[in-house]
Amino acid sequence: LCSYARHAATKWGKRNEGNWNRSSYQTFVALRPGSGLSGDSARLQQFWNKYYPDQEANMRNEGRWKGEGPPMSYRLQSLKNMHTEPGVFASGAPAFNPRYGWILLGLGGLVLLIACINFTTLAIGRSAGRAREIGVRKVIGAFRRQLVGQFLAESLLLSAISMILAIGLAYLLLPALNELTDKQLHFDLSQYPELGWMFPALTLLAGLLAGAYPALVLSGFRPLEVLRSKFRVAGANIFTKSLVSVQFILSVGLIACTLVMVRQLQYLLTRDPGFNKANVMIVNAEDTDAKQLYPRFRAAVAGQPGIAGIAASELSLGAGTGWNQNGFSYNGEPKEVYEYFVDPDYIPVLGMELLAGRNFDYAYSTDTLNAIVINESMMRDFGWTLDNAVGQPLRGFRGDSGNDPVVIGVVRDFNYLSMHGQVQPMMFHMFSDYAPYQIFVRLQAGRIAEGIAAAETAWKDLSPELPFQYAFLDENLSNFYISEARWSRIVGYAGALAILLACLGLFGLAALAAVNRTKEIGIRKVLGASIFSITGLLSKEFILLVLIAIAVATPLAYWVMAMWLRDFAFRIDVQWWVFALAGLASIGVALLTVGFQSYRAAVANPAESLKSE
Repeated sequence: LCSYARHAATKWGKRNEGNWNRSSYQTFVALRPGSGLSGDSARLQQFWNKYYPDQEANMRNEGRWKGEGPPMSYRLQSLKNMHTEPGVFASGAPAFNPRYGWILLGLGGLVLLIACINFTTLAIGRSAGRAREIGVRKVIGAFRRQLVGQFLAESLLLSAISMILAIGLAYLLLPALNELTDKQLHFDLSQYPELGWMFPALTLLAGLLAGAYPALVLSGFRPLEVLRSKFRVAGANIFTKSLVSVQFILSVGLIACTLVMVRQLQYLLTRDPGFNKANVMIVNAEDTDAKQLYPRFRAAVAGQPGIAGIAASELSLGAGTGWNQNGFSYNGEPKEVYEYFVDPDYIPVLGMELLAGRNFDYAYSTDTLNAIVINESMMRDFGWTLDNAVGQPLRGFRGDSGNDPVVIGVVRDFNYLSMHGQVQPMMFHMFSDYAPYQIFVRLQAGRIAEGIAAAETAWKDLSPELPFQYAFLDENLSNFYISEARWSRIVGYAGALAILLACLGLFGLAALAAVNRTKEIGIRKVLGASIFSITGLLSKEFILLVLIAIAVATPLAYWVMAMWLRDFAFRIDVQWWVFALAGLASIGVALLTVGFQSYRAAVANPAESLKSE
């Protein structure tokens, strides 16, 4: 981002000074207070027509406009909306879809609700320890509303303490969250004053949600039954079991989704893009007189230690590097083609496969005028084959000038854009009005540092006033999938948290079952039942809940991942073992959780559970 005056002083700016149709630029305009220009399409169209008066005639002659509405126009977009309106303004960075913000907020609310449910279950499960306290309080005259108030006060106090700890934890974890999401969030009440009432409201809501049901259950104990140890705790019903099952459905689903996302990401990163992306350094020469610099730089670097080859293009490859797309009419049919200016070394240095014809050659003077090398997708889109593509003229590309480019070769399709989409029609050319602003240097494996040092030395000798800026091709291509990598980590962490919460809920249910079956367990032990058999008796009911959750989560997760994978033209197949692994992991964790609680109940002294006071 720089001022227009500074940009206009650069060689790139001078080259495009009179170009009013350059789509690779984004221009920021400060409007006067109260200006209505952003919504005045007529004035914007007048501005366009003033500086691009021949547009309508050119596009009509090329067959790209039939006179219906304006062929092209300007549009102003509010700066504050650029981040959240995908597809409107090509800022070079992926826009944030507000829907994902609501999804994350919904996940946070769901986690809070699950935590409240687990607190409820655990509180009821531990009620045996307070049963006699409640019975004694009722005998000496305590009213139920007083007991309800006491338990709610305890819950609210615990919620307040949790909120204080949560705020401290959020403050400590915010840098990690910013790194994970690539955001710059700040824990600042002055910046977000609404947090001043949201925190107390959330504390009150969580305390009431978590404490209301246990307060009603515990205050409803009958003193006579409690003091005779004949009470039974309510709560282990279909509702609470269903909630635990829902938690495990989320857990299994998130684990399965994480595995699929990681596999798809690995596939995207390791799939052959159609050229050799390893050990290629891209040197940025945009602010130089590249036509003069590149031949001298190539001569200085060639043959140096660590250098395996050197080539050039006007544009780089990878995320955020830009592209050039040209639309024209071919035999009356509208066509759009991506175009890349390259030198003759580009195809061999990057290891692309030439399927038909020949590569560019400086020995042919016409190669800089009208020769093009196309990819397979362009060949098919224009109705050609490998047998007849070479020699075909690209009619209409230059309007009615008659100087049509001619195909001299065909290369195998390669992924010059993201693998989210199919490979689009593309052509290479050496037209003289372009310049080699991106220099591709292939480094020798094992001698990377030497190659970088040689290139930097040559650069400083030839262009000492400009910094030596470079990137690696494989990293540029990986940047296409930053969002997928980020979301796979987020979903993975959410899956781990869901498993933890589900285990807490299962632990609470197991504790509740153990309380209600204390006498039964004591009688079974007296009659000779082993610890293993008692543990199995208490565990099988909960393992069944997990199996039901797996059965429900598997088709849901499969459907979600199938929909997600539809965004990729190149994708993996969802394998059955992903869901089997997620299910086995959930069963293993559930067995450990329930087994621990069941074992505690099984080894308890039966004399304690069977005695009557």
